Amino acid sequence: MEKQSITIYSPATVANVGPGFDILGFAIDRPGDIMTIEIISSLEHEIINRTPYNIPLEPEKNVAIVSLSAFLEHLGAEEKFCVTFHEKIPPGSGIGSSSASSAGSVFGANILLGAPLHREELVPFAARGEQVASGSAHADNVAPALLGGFVLVRSYNPLDLIEISSPLSLHCTVVHPDIQLATQESRKILKGNVPLKTAVEQAGNVAGLITGLLTSDFRLIRDSLHDVIAEPARSFLIPGFERLKEAALRAGALGSSISGSGPSVFSLCPDRELAEAVGREFERIFTEMSIPCKVFISGINHRGVSKIQD
Repeated sequence: MEKQSITIYSPATVANVGPGFDILGFAIDRPGDIMTIEIISSLEHEIINRTPYNIPLEPEKNVAIVSLSAFLEHLGAEEKFCVTFHEKIPPGSGIGSSSASSAGSVFGANILLGAPLHREELVPFAARGEQVASGSAHADNVAPALLGGFVLVRSYNPLDLIEISSPLSLHCTVVHPDIQLATQESRKILKGNVPLKTAVEQAGNVAGLITGLLTSDFRLIRDSLHDVIAEPARSFLIPGFERLKEAALRAGALGSSISGSGPSVFSLCPDRELAEAVGREFERIFTEMSIPCKVFISGINHRGVSKIQD
């Protein structure tokens, strides 16, 4: 008898990565979603939430079910699924909470249905969940969640994904303050048009950052990890943001910026030791502001979403 359920781990992701707004992201080891995807004999999809977070239980509002439904419609499949959340990335954290759920649901269902699609072919369906979560079907979270590592979205129409290698010793520090920012609201702050000079500067930083990652050039990564479009508009939403950036640089970070739409802040660091030093600085600053926070230290997750062994 074919297996009817699978439990998977879907990792958190950092999107935008400084200048790479909506086009660059990478996966980290933790936190992540732990989900069980199960084929059921029911007329409707079902959602079970065993986490402390509020997750929409209406199928049309749940990103995992929206993505799953788009995937099944593409295949012409009529199976119904139950998605159970055992652990969850905090919603509104800026580290790919909705993306992990969307990526996990289509990945698990794809395996249970005999893996008719390759991982990269699942990205457009996972991105449908992002449309529900943020109002934009961006792929810079769901692509690294599915593929692992750094992923560049070169084009959205047609979708063209490029996996980017990175230095083996590269580590990331993410701090998640206990405040919530809605992605849709954070996106509304951004201007629809930017000056040509600003666009040129941002393009140069993206090119430099990609080149630095590919060539393991830490100096070039440091010089290029600057966002001159989204960060200046959004940084006021995060208490102590400039202090965090300055402290991270003093502790040895290559650079810092807002993770996704915030409120999480990330730093890229040459090695784990420096990443831990940055984490201590982040904790110190938020403690001084009496804001609870969680710090995550991680290498780059190159696996992406994966099956948890039985």
